[in-house]
Amino acid sequence: MVLVLREGDVRHLLTMPDTVAVLERAFGALADGCVVNHPRSRLVLANGVLNILAAAAPTLGVLGYKTYTAFREGVRYVVMLFSAQDGQLLAIIESDWLGRMRTGGTSGLATKYLALPQATTVGLIGTGNQALTQLMGISAVRKVTQVYVYNRTPQKGKIFCDEVTRLLNIDIRPVTHPRQAVENADILITATTSSEPVLHGEWLNPGCHINAIGSNWPTKREIDLSTLQRSYLIVADSRDQARAEAGDFIIPAETGLFDWSRVHELSEVVGRQGPQRESIENITLYKGLGIALEDIAVAAHVWKLAQKQGVGEQLQLSL
Repeated sequence: MVLVLREGDVRHLLTMPDTVAVLERAFGALADGCVVNHPRSRLVLANGVLNILAAAAPTLGVLGYKTYTAFREGVRYVVMLFSAQDGQLLAIIESDWLGRMRTGGTSGLATKYLALPQATTVGLIGTGNQALTQLMGISAVRKVTQVYVYNRTPQKGKIFCDEVTRLLNIDIRPVTHPRQAVENADILITATTSSEPVLHGEWLNPGCHINAIGSNWPTKREIDLSTLQRSYLIVADSRDQARAEAGDFIIPAETGLFDWSRVHELSEVVGRQGPQRESIENITLYKGLGIALEDIAVAAHVWKLAQKQGVGEQLQLSL
């Protein structure tokens, strides 16, 4: 039998503290060499894109892939989860909310290891689909007391602040310029669709940690060269995927202004195999691209919870 889980099922089952914990174990397994992760591949058509990400995590008992289409009519996500023991199809999971949670959870994990322990003030640039779960991820690992939010459309920023106040009970305030969000931040999130930098390094406070998660196309970047130059430690969820997708790094690297040797993997930080923050003055940067391991690990957790709680629809398939 194959378990089918809908968006509502995932929302019911998945919490952010669990998501961060699952991802921490997954990146620990990656650090131990127990994971195979393939970077995203894209089939680009004139009117849309098919994206595919695949990973195998035998120590978690699963392998699988997430695929999603992005067309003018919308974006549609699904995870296919298989057993690592016998290849049996275990679950088909609608994964829009799952993807938002794993992205926010991975930023939370990066924040846990890279941000100062006493960090409490968050700056957020962008209030799109990823913004809420970014704040949820950070709130799972730090005691957030204040959030400053910039959106280029002030009314959207206010609506977002009202929603966050209701859902997370955080003191959150809209600001009229991105610099106002950055100058006050111990932890900064950029979550935009911008092709040009929205963050300028001269705005950053010493000791700030940045989660840059908006762009995963080589022609787009949210952060400027000064931000890279001021960052003591630069981490990505996948160095290989960053080389293909992270315009924040690719664009300056193509002109000789950025050295790829500066990019470390999140698994190295989680596994204590790579560099760590050395000073409270250090600025740290996490570039989140979204990798298959994150999807598969969180999908496996949701599948196990669904089995225990009797959630989802069982289908008889000859697979």
